[in-house]
Amino acid sequence: MPQSMLTDTVRVGIHVPDAVIRAGLASYLQQDRRVREIPSDRMHEADVIVVAVDTVDASALEQLRAVSNRADARFVMVVGKQWQADISTAVDRGVRGVLWRDAFTPPMFLRTLVTVAEGGGSFPPALQGTLMEQVQWTQREVLTPRGLNASGVSAREVDVLRLVAEGEELSEIAVKLSYSERTVKYILYGLMKRMQLRNRAHAVSYAIRSGLI
Repeated sequence: MPQSMLTDTVRVGIHVPDAVIRAGLASYLQQDRRVREIPSDRMHEADVIVVAVDTVDASALEQLRAVSNRADARFVMVVGKQWQADISTAVDRGVRGVLWRDAFTPPMFLRTLVTVAEGGGSFPPALQGTLMEQVQWTQREVLTPRGLNASGVSAREVDVLRLVAEGEELSEIAVKLSYSERTVKYILYGLMKRMQLRNRAHAVSYAIRSGLI
């Protein structure tokens, strides 16, 4: 999310078949100048899309693709009854906020929309816990044995990036890490190709933004 969004009006799309629920959600948007509803035929312009369902399952998550095919689409789901879907899959589909209908309040709804528009997330504690357990399992059982982390960058790639960021030449990095200079080049340029990074400066910028260094 561009930094300018912090001062811009959040554009909200509402995809809710039930006319009564939809009207209620739309009325809440009119109470806060930070947000505004956009027409359904301009859903592709939305910063956040609100979807209300009784039960979240694999089918409900798959239907999100029909609502918006943007790769960076962000959804807030208002859930009436049950959550029966994989939370990691939901996040992969663009779900960034979940509100239980029986605990729903307008202030919470509006706060969640702004949080998600600014690049954050908002999930009930139980779903947060499940997501953290899945992340922990993936790190421990899948990534760590392969020398990777959640970003897909290996530990030795992080070491090289950190030294590049410090201004070290490849020959100096090779000495510090006890690698050959050829190996350092292989590590660095392999990472740049895989992550589609244009040059060393771009690689360092990516590492900083990702919290790797």
